[in-house]
Amino acid sequence: MDLRFTPEENAFREEVRSFFRDNLDPKLREKLVAGHHFTKPELVQWTRTLNGHGWGVPHWPVEYGGTGWDPVRQYIFLEELQAFPAPAPLAFGVNMVGPVIYTFGNEAQKQRFLPRIANLDDWWCQGFSEPGSGSDLASLKTRAVREGDHYVVNGQKTWTTLAQHADWIFCLVRTDPAAKKQEGISFLLIDMKTPGITVRPIETLDGGREVNEVFFDDVKVPVENLVGQENKGWDYAKFLLGNERTNIARVGVSKERLRRIRELASIERIGEEPMIRNPRFREKLAAVEIELKALEMTQLRVVAAERTREKGKPDPASSVLKIKGSEIQQMTTELLMDVVGPYALPYVPEPEGDDAHLSNEPPIGPDWAASVAPTYFNWRKVSIYGGSNEIQRQIIAKAILGL
Repeated sequence: MDLRFTPEENAFREEVRSFFRDNLDPKLREKLVAGHHFTKPELVQWTRTLNGHGWGVPHWPVEYGGTGWDPVRQYIFLEELQAFPAPAPLAFGVNMVGPVIYTFGNEAQKQRFLPRIANLDDWWCQGFSEPGSGSDLASLKTRAVREGDHYVVNGQKTWTTLAQHADWIFCLVRTDPAAKKQEGISFLLIDMKTPGITVRPIETLDGGREVNEVFFDDVKVPVENLVGQENKGWDYAKFLLGNERTNIARVGVSKERLRRIRELASIERIGEEPMIRNPRFREKLAAVEIELKALEMTQLRVVAAERTREKGKPDPASSVLKIKGSEIQQMTTELLMDVVGPYALPYVPEPEGDDAHLSNEPPIGPDWAASVAPTYFNWRKVSIYGGSNEIQRQIIAKAILGL
C-alpha cells in the first residue's frame, strides 16, 4: 500500500493552510495555541465562515452540503485544522448526529436538521452516558413510553458535554424493557426547550463547567423525532461511535502539541543548556513521536479502506485509533507538564461567559502555563469517553482477532 500523498493532494493541503491563515482571527488561534477555550459565539462565527466557503461539513455527501472530497482529502483537512490549530466544527452535530440523520433518518428529518447543523444554527449535545452505566451504554435506564403521537421520556443522562449551550440533544432511550438490552433501545431527537428538561452543571477539577447532568421528567417528544426504526437505536449508536472513534485519534492535535513542546523546551533550561538537549527528555520526546508516526500510518490505512467499506457499517479498526490516539494525547500533556515544571502550579480559572483570556506573557510564564495543569488532568478523560479503552480492546479481540 502506497501511503504517500500525490502532488494534487499536497496542493490541496496548501490550499487548506492558506484558507486558515487568511480567515481565522489570529487572536482566536493564539487562544488555542495557549490552551484556552474558545467561546460559543467564536465557534458559531468560525463555523459559518467554513460553511460559507462550502467546508462546514466536508465529509458529508454533496447532496447534504458536503464537499465531495475523497477520504484522503477529508483526512488532510482535519489534520491541518487540528495542527494549525483552528476550532473544529461542533462534533456532536457534524460528526455524530448529522451522519446518523442522513444515513438512517427520513427525508423530513434531513431537510429540517441537516442545513441547520452545517451552519451551527442548532447546537447539539449527546445524551448517551448515564449514572451507573459507565461504558456499558446498553445498560441505560432512561425510558421512552409511546402515548399516541409522542413519547414520554423519563430518566437521567450524565457527563453531557456543553449541554448548557444546546438547542437539541440526541438520546438513546429504552423503548422495550422486555427485550435484550441492546435490542430495546431507540434513537430520539429532543428539543432542549421542551418542558421537563433540567440541565445541572458538574464542576470539574479545573473549575470548568464543560459537562452536565440532564434530567428528563415526563418530557413529551413527537414520534416524528424518532430516527429510523423503534428498538434499532443500538445499531445507529454503533455507527455513530465508529465515526467518533476515528476522529478521536486527533493526530493533528498531537502534532501541534509536540511542535509546541519542542518550541518551549528550546527556551526552558536545565542548568546551562536548553531542556531540548537533555538526553532523558529527548528520549521521552522521541518515543512519543515514534508512537504518533505509527498512529498516523494506521489512520491512513483506515482512510484508504474507506473506499471499499460498506456504507453504514463501522470499521472495527477505529477502536485501534481510539486507544492509541487517546494514549498519545495523554503522553503529550505529560511532556508539556515536564517542560513548564513549576510554572504549572499557579492556576486561575478562565472567566465564564464570552470573555476569553489571551496571554500577553512570554511562551513560558505563569500566565501561559496556567492552562497546562488543568489540561493534563482534564485529558485523563480521553481514554474513557467515546467508549473506554478497555471496551475498545474487547471490540478488537472480537471483531478483528476473532477471539
